[in-house]
Amino acid sequence: MEDQHAPLEYVDNIRQSGLDIYAPIDVGNPELWIPSQEMEFLLNSALKGISLAGLPLRTRSKVVKAAVCKAMGYPVPPSFRKTQPRFPGQCLDTYVQKSSNLQIWNEELAPNRRYAIIKAQDDTIVKVKVVTGATLARLDTTGTLTRKYQARIVPGDADAELISDADTNNLSQITSQYHNTTSFTVSPTSHPSIGQLMPIQSIYRALTPLVGSTFVDAGIDQERNRGGELHRQVCAALGYQSYQDDGTFPDIRHQLIEVKLQTSRTIDLGLVSPDSEDPLDTPRLGNVQARHCDVRYVVFCAERSNTNVILTRLYVSTGESFFTRFVRFGGLVINAKLQIPLPGSFFDD
Repeated sequence: MEDQHAPLEYVDNIRQSGLDIYAPIDVGNPELWIPSQEMEFLLNSALKGISLAGLPLRTRSKVVKAAVCKAMGYPVPPSFRKTQPRFPGQCLDTYVQKSSNLQIWNEELAPNRRYAIIKAQDDTIVKVKVVTGATLARLDTTGTLTRKYQARIVPGDADAELISDADTNNLSQITSQYHNTTSFTVSPTSHPSIGQLMPIQSIYRALTPLVGSTFVDAGIDQERNRGGELHRQVCAALGYQSYQDDGTFPDIRHQLIEVKLQTSRTIDLGLVSPDSEDPLDTPRLGNVQARHCDVRYVVFCAERSNTNVILTRLYVSTGESFFTRFVRFGGLVINAKLQIPLPGSFFDD
């Protein structure tokens, strides 16, 4: 894992700071903000094996929240306030799951909030997964999300379009330091780092040759597997020696790339509007905090032919410029409860 700190360093920093869980911390603070990957490691190390057998619901909730506090280095408060989220300092909520049906009552998913989904089996905690609301939104197959951004593709004459000639001003000072690496040994899901963040023009040049290529269709009911095969090809084209997809936003975190495979003209964007200036849950790059609008969107259009998927068009854009090319649309629906079915592979490494 490519970190600014090892996970336990964040814990030590928080202990020494004297802060409690309600003290605000800027996203990406290099000393005190625990990135989601490191958060997941800490919570798994501290919570796995804790027994909840025989505990009333309210007591069980308090035991879990106390364990989460200790895992992050915070003191356990005498009582927990009814805040949203429950751990404001790290923008974190916790849910203990005995089933695969995640229920969120009386509030929308927040795209930048972290959700620690804690799996309990036979009343014992066996696994913790930390994801953002944007990632959870991808799992909503019921259509119950209260907010969902979408856009429409209007095809042009070109098979490949670079919508943004350059990265955002915020990110360009980092991509200008790119070392022209032709091969990456780190995982595509590692944190981005100075010297290895490709400029958007380099990304476009590397991926344009994929237009016209084919791969075996995983089937209309296997959209995630179909997208996974595209991610594998994108990673290889960018120079990664290995492929990994942990289902989080953005797909290729190391390059701040979100990949979309479109067999229709409607692009589902979930809870995150590409032009949002909200910070990403990644460590700062020098003095730069990456934002959603800095993410590079790679949109492949495709057609199904018998048992194959054929990539027909490519669009590459920053989130900031996304809606200069694609048509924004969407609506708002109010629901009292969200029910999100967690896939069987959700807790897999």
